[in-house]
Amino acid sequence: MSHQVSVWRAAQLLGVARGVLQQQVRDGTLVLNDGWVSTDVLLRLYPDARLEESGMLERVVKIRDEAFGKRVRERLLPSQEVLAQRLFAQSQELADVRRHLQRYHALVIRLQKEARQQLAQQPGAANWLALEQQITQGLAQALATDSVNMLEVMDDMLKVMTAQVTVRPSGHEFAVEGRANLLQAGLHSGLKLNYGCGNGSCGMCKVRVISGEVAKTQHFDYTLSETEKSQGYVLMCCHTAASSELTLELLEASGPQDIPEQHISTRVRALTVLAPDTRLLHLQTPRTHRLRFLAGQSVQLGWTMPGQDDVHVIYPIASCPCDDHNLLFFVSRDEADGFARCLFDGDIQPGTIVTVLGPTGEFVLAGGHRPLVFAACDGGFGPVKSLIEQALSLDDAPSLSLFWLATRSDGHFFSNQCRAWSEALDQFEYELVTQADASLGAWQIAQAMRADLFGIDCDFYLAGPADFIRTLHEDLRSSGVAAAQIFTLVL
Repeated sequence: MSHQVSVWRAAQLLGVARGVLQQQVRDGTLVLNDGWVSTDVLLRLYPDARLEESGMLERVVKIRDEAFGKRVRERLLPSQEVLAQRLFAQSQELADVRRHLQRYHALVIRLQKEARQQLAQQPGAANWLALEQQITQGLAQALATDSVNMLEVMDDMLKVMTAQVTVRPSGHEFAVEGRANLLQAGLHSGLKLNYGCGNGSCGMCKVRVISGEVAKTQHFDYTLSETEKSQGYVLMCCHTAASSELTLELLEASGPQDIPEQHISTRVRALTVLAPDTRLLHLQTPRTHRLRFLAGQSVQLGWTMPGQDDVHVIYPIASCPCDDHNLLFFVSRDEADGFARCLFDGDIQPGTIVTVLGPTGEFVLAGGHRPLVFAACDGGFGPVKSLIEQALSLDDAPSLSLFWLATRSDGHFFSNQCRAWSEALDQFEYELVTQADASLGAWQIAQAMRADLFGIDCDFYLAGPADFIRTLHEDLRSSGVAAAQIFTLVL
């Protein structure tokens, strides 16, 4: 019998983006059976797949040189209790299979014996002779050593190493790896989960377990009612998946309107010089009050200088929502920006308290399975970086392309990150453009997009100054791109 896996699991096993497989499903190249795909079909479609370097094993190989044993325990293996529960479940399943096989084997042997007895009593009886030959040939085929389906082996291993979580009613899926709790794993997979404190005090990450088992990871102060306990409710921030498969019922944010405004006092963790006129500002929230936001959104930063008025400015967040404890911002030198001026003058240092109010903005991923094209000018790379990291976590887009315009010579201040994405991901490509005039640079990017033969069936995300946005937007619309597929953020 062929082994059936979900598209999400198939992408893990093959080490390809889920969006690539989903595109093949839409094209008819990959055929599903009630939402499942056969491992035999996958191996025919990917005969050259190097399974020893895909999915989970690829991550093992990457960390082999970094204190292998310790790193595997910390990053890949669940706790001893969880691992024991998953292994026990696998052992039970294996025992059931063995018991059924033994019973089927005994049944076939009895039938073979009966057929031979009938042949001894009725030599030459055609029906009994045919049955005896069929049973003998069938036993020979069943006991023969066939080549091992490596996808099935990998799937069995992943069931022990990681848990597959399915979310209802959305149908989203994510993996729980290592000692991550359900909330951490869901956020790292790009899901828009509802949560508050992240430490078991508020109860906002409460979900219902429909099937599977969970294990408690830490103490929590929030009290679940007896009714909630009987219905299977748990806190995502304080539990992990104990079984290899888990189904949860929860509501996810549908958009910016579902994210509440928050006011948090953060502390400057670090200031990094990226270029003469660009700094990376790293703010750290309290562990008990983290910022919930969507990729591409902005916040208002506030700082009070002794003896002077408060300084407030809105900056787009340049980090992924999956790390809500560490917030990154690209700050450019600008004398008209009081916050930037104080930062470059050295008034804002590591340890300084900076207030964060937000999030705001609707420059967020729209969802869907279209290829994604990003265009940024100068500091517009910040929110675009956040969107790209979110898209990579979701793993739904067949491809991601970035065009980054710099209006000064040192404007590609984070190009190493672009290079790292390109080298690590087959579905990501980028092009860096330098042009002092933002409108002319936007025109050059538009020509580059056409040269790369981008179709109109893509989602386009544009971030930068007004002239840059206007030029690109007009070109895309004249090329036939629907207005609903163009998303802009004017900085």
